[in-house]
Amino acid sequence: MELQFKLKAYFKTGADPAPAKEAVTALFEEANNTLLTRGAPEGQGAKITEWKLGEDRIELVLESGRYVRVHDAVLRLKKVLVEALGKRYRIGIRGIEVESFIIQVPAERELRMLKVPYIKSMENIEGGIVLELEVGEAEMKNRVPDRILTLLEEKIDAARYGAKAEHWNLIWQREPMEHPFKEDPTQAMMKEGWLKRGASRGQWIHGPQSTKVFRTFEKIVFEELLEPLGYREMIFPKLVPWEVWMKSGHAKGVYPEIYYVCPPKTRDPEYWEDVADYYKVTHEVPTKLIKDKIGEPIGGMCYAQCPPFWMYVTGETLPNDGIPVKVFDRSGTSHRYESGGIHGIERVDEFHRIEIVWIGTKEEVIKCAEELHERYMHIFNEILDIEWRKAKVTPWFMAQEGLLGLAEGNVVGTTDYEACLPYRGENGEWLEFQNVSINGDKYPKGFNVKLQSGEELWSGCSGVGLERWAAVFLAQKGLDPESWPEEFRKRVGELPEGIRFL
Repeated sequence: MELQFKLKAYFKTGADPAPAKEAVTALFEEANNTLLTRGAPEGQGAKITEWKLGEDRIELVLESGRYVRVHDAVLRLKKVLVEALGKRYRIGIRGIEVESFIIQVPAERELRMLKVPYIKSMENIEGGIVLELEVGEAEMKNRVPDRILTLLEEKIDAARYGAKAEHWNLIWQREPMEHPFKEDPTQAMMKEGWLKRGASRGQWIHGPQSTKVFRTFEKIVFEELLEPLGYREMIFPKLVPWEVWMKSGHAKGVYPEIYYVCPPKTRDPEYWEDVADYYKVTHEVPTKLIKDKIGEPIGGMCYAQCPPFWMYVTGETLPNDGIPVKVFDRSGTSHRYESGGIHGIERVDEFHRIEIVWIGTKEEVIKCAEELHERYMHIFNEILDIEWRKAKVTPWFMAQEGLLGLAEGNVVGTTDYEACLPYRGENGEWLEFQNVSINGDKYPKGFNVKLQSGEELWSGCSGVGLERWAAVFLAQKGLDPESWPEEFRKRVGELPEGIRFL
């Protein structure tokens, strides 16, 4: 099945168009050969397949493929009709009325009904999907059909992506190691009093011991990677407005995973008095009452740590001698509403991370990524001494924008670092605990950042998740410092005493 459009519509006229029948006939015949083929390969333009005159209208049926789509074609026709009928026949075109708008889209798999405006019906048929849109002239001018089609094609690609294995490709693996420790590190840490569950979903309170381990990881990253490579520390916001996610591309699909932020409608104490009084009487927080007193979400808590940084450079031009820009942030928590799989410290809703960001020319961005790979290998092999591997992956948030694939030579994409968890057994799933991403021109374009020379800017990012590092290190090495690698013990020193309870 090929992509096909079919539009049944009419031009609303200010008078009976019958006197202009010959002119309309000539215009439509000419349009099928010229106006409606402009910009399309030969034989692939739009075509008027039927038309007739009514007392106050010119009815027609337009069909097309991917090129010169029917909603573009009908707007082109309106423009020439206005000129042709107005001058000679004094017949005005008052607008376009749509009777039906059908799109047939090729698809290998069935999809659920899209719950978006302007879709009247959606049907899965053999080899594809049939959409019926409920749009008018304004929506066609605003390219709503194109955006709906793009959305549908993204979902078709997503279904295809989820069914394929090409989004993961092993590129390096360390030799197998012996792992005497076989316990779940989270359970072991709880048993030893290193941490306790927080009051919120997917949240932990770290005691002095695990906090010292986290701070040691930070120290290692700073001394062995950030400082030698010349990264400067910044503080990125942790409340992210919609404007940022729209520019970064996350607004296309971040909704199921973010914690939303809604401001109060007013700070007036009198407005909130009934909420406070309710609690004083019942000792229950009236969340339904609060819901009516807060505004719409202005955004959410930090989900992916680097997008808020880009507002610092948005609309700016970087000098040639000012790149690569290399910065990092470690100023606060990130929040992600995890689905069902919350387990221990490796999958949480609130986590701690060092986010590393760099901007430069394509060559500079690739070089920065290579430097990070070298330093991470040094840390994981010679300091943490863990069993790990790395793989080139195709993250969906970039694949949906056609930014990358795993084809040889394609440098845009993400390299995931994964480690075995001995307590899961020999065939257990490995845990992704580190990544390095080359994002191409995605963010510089999205935030309108330019280079003085006019050369294209690229960027990259790498997130150091402290919970993930701890989950991997402690799963392989255990909680006894005597079993830890000497290089790590040198840096961690003596563990502090935990808090005791009666």
